[in-house]
Amino acid sequence: MPEKMAIDVRNWNEDSYRETILQERESHCRTVFRTVFAPSSNPIPDIIVAASSDGSVASYSISSCLSSFDMDYGNSSNEQLPAAEPNCFIQAHDGPAYDVKFYESGEDSLLLSCGDDGRIRGWRWNEIAKLDMPTHSQGAHSKPVIEMVNPQHKGPWGALSPIPENNAIAVDNRGGSIYAAAGDSCAYCWDVETSRIKMVYKGHSDYLHCVVARKSCNQIITGSEDGTARIWDNRSGKCIQVMSPERNERLKDISCVSSIALDASESWLACGSGRSLFVWNLLAHEQILRISTRTSCQDVLFDTNQIVTVGAEPLVSRFDMNGMNLSQIRCAPQSVFSVSRHLSGVIAVAGYGGLIDVISQFGSHLCTFHCKAV
Repeated sequence: MPEKMAIDVRNWNEDSYRETILQERESHCRTVFRTVFAPSSNPIPDIIVAASSDGSVASYSISSCLSSFDMDYGNSSNEQLPAAEPNCFIQAHDGPAYDVKFYESGEDSLLLSCGDDGRIRGWRWNEIAKLDMPTHSQGAHSKPVIEMVNPQHKGPWGALSPIPENNAIAVDNRGGSIYAAAGDSCAYCWDVETSRIKMVYKGHSDYLHCVVARKSCNQIITGSEDGTARIWDNRSGKCIQVMSPERNERLKDISCVSSIALDASESWLACGSGRSLFVWNLLAHEQILRISTRTSCQDVLFDTNQIVTVGAEPLVSRFDMNGMNLSQIRCAPQSVFSVSRHLSGVIAVAGYGGLIDVISQFGSHLCTFHCKAV
């Protein structure tokens, strides 16, 4: 019989073993739902901020990752990718943090986040970025300067509904507004100065996934689980157009509008819905393009005259305005929830496993890392 291997258990530490198992499980199950590049006068992107499923909002230095990690992406599995230590760490929400945005871009910029607890919170970026203390201690010293909580609704016998979650936010610096796509089928316009609701947009029949501000027309556009995107007038709060993506008549089910994006001119709208990407000409009020995707589309953005999409597969896809697939770049997350773009053309994708992949404008991987838990 083969000789059995002896294991020395005299120094066995049960608590340490349990902690190791929990950390490993957390690293595999954690999801980054949204990233955004921090404002900077430097034309080269450096700081990226991530909102994660553990309720945290944390920033990471791309230059530190580039100098610290010496790894061949092409020959590395996700388990071998390095874990990046955050520069600053905020325990922002009770429950997952779904979105993160910057309000303003100068010295007075606010870092905003929203999440499953129905709150929008904001911190002064120049203050939290300069905290000189260990990251595990920063949460207690990073107090939000603004906090907004979605209203509850009265039911039978005066019972209050749960606080509806915020799935996405958009900002309008000129109008002093923050827009929230909420889980009660409504969108809300919040006043930054007073932290009060200025407008409620009612009309969707199911919860909202996404919202963008069309600032040139004083409008917002929302996407919902009910399968429609709607354009709203900010002066009246009324819906002025309902967009229902045209589908194959053989498909009986209605896929939600999970992601939306405006181009720089705010004349073109891209909607991710199910395994399709729909493009609308807003000036002509018509859908002009339907692009089939291999998996569900989970985020989309315009990059000049191209459309970049990510979804439930480890790929970043680029299409031209005629629907031609220009490229597909393999990325680290097996399911990608966020794609964000820096002015330089660098993009960041993030998703399942707490992974962030930073890709140059030429398609090469600058750095790939796990967001380290604190």
